[in-house]
Amino acid sequence: MNKPAICGGTPVRDTKLYYGHQYLDDADIQAVVDVLKSDYLTCGPKITELEEKLCKLTGAKYAVVCSNGTAALHMACMAAGVESGDEVITTPITFAASANCALYCGAKPVFADINDKTYNIDPEKVKAATTDKTKAVVAVDFTGQSVELDKLMAHCKEHNLVLIEDGAHVIGTKYKGQPNGSIADMTTFSFHPVKTVTGGEGGAVMTNNEEYYQKLLLARSHGITRDTALMEEEPHGGWYYEQVSLGYNYRMTDIQAGLLISQLDKLPMFSERRKEIVAKYDEAFLQMPEIQVQEEIPESDTTRHLYILRIKPEMLTINRREFFDALAAENIMCNVHYIPTYYFPHYQRLGYEKGICPKAERLYDEMMSLPLYYGMTDKDVEDVIKAVKKIVDYYKK
Repeated sequence: MNKPAICGGTPVRDTKLYYGHQYLDDADIQAVVDVLKSDYLTCGPKITELEEKLCKLTGAKYAVVCSNGTAALHMACMAAGVESGDEVITTPITFAASANCALYCGAKPVFADINDKTYNIDPEKVKAATTDKTKAVVAVDFTGQSVELDKLMAHCKEHNLVLIEDGAHVIGTKYKGQPNGSIADMTTFSFHPVKTVTGGEGGAVMTNNEEYYQKLLLARSHGITRDTALMEEEPHGGWYYEQVSLGYNYRMTDIQAGLLISQLDKLPMFSERRKEIVAKYDEAFLQMPEIQVQEEIPESDTTRHLYILRIKPEMLTINRREFFDALAAENIMCNVHYIPTYYFPHYQRLGYEKGICPKAERLYDEMMSLPLYYGMTDKDVEDVIKAVKKIVDYYKK
């Protein structure tokens, strides 16, 4: 039996509804089986097929797929030439990898505050954070909404900076009608199971710059090449290759690539359903003064990866932690995205202090991620709305 909900009565649901879940169909399963029956499990033809599919989807000239979204960010920083002594500007409202990728290269992450309406990095704060040491900007498309690419690109061009779009959330989104992935100097994707499409794991870097593309290829695979144009010696034979730089084993398997190729065929229906759910949430929560709805810039046609419920604590008798627990008691299992990166002990030991991005910190205190994924039924969506309303009505001042 369910325990009584925190705000009284029985829970709105008998079963738990989680914030994210992958959707796999028979075509996806068959795609993986086909790879398992083939001659290649890794470094095979599915990698090339997936990269071509991503280029066609986004309009980018080049794609380099890799083991995960973190690897994609590290590779992008390497291709951008980020090194010791450099600074890389990013947002604190993101997964730690958006800043860690700078640390991997010996550089210093610099955190710029957010726009407290859209929750994306504020271009004006990026300008204020730019110094002579700044080498790149890692701009995160938080929740799937595009960052203000025009403003960021103009600033980066003016100061000779590399714009890396952390598009872990953004696949399926368009900026001014153009798919994200073909606009910034480099755009990284993540294919973790809670993302819009998944390979179980996996990542990619998209670019239109051939120089970056060649560096990304080397970074992905130990700095090793079979391209004679990059070699220092004449090949000793058909087996010959050279390591020409320091790279990593960031390769993707054909198993993952096969699954992703199939998943990308469903991206339009995934995107449409996510938009439907977001519209239902927005319609309901805009009627509740105690809730703040994330605003969207008109340039972004967004496929939302996350839906952020932001409470107004001054209008309620409970805080975010208590609201979160109350939703769990209704069997609505939320998450929080994200803890500001510089809150973590590792960053505190590096000298970062709380208070540097007040808008981001306030957002963290007030937000949680509601369930949002393709497989949700209309009843699931209604249950989430019903649970939120129940708690708001019970605890509003």
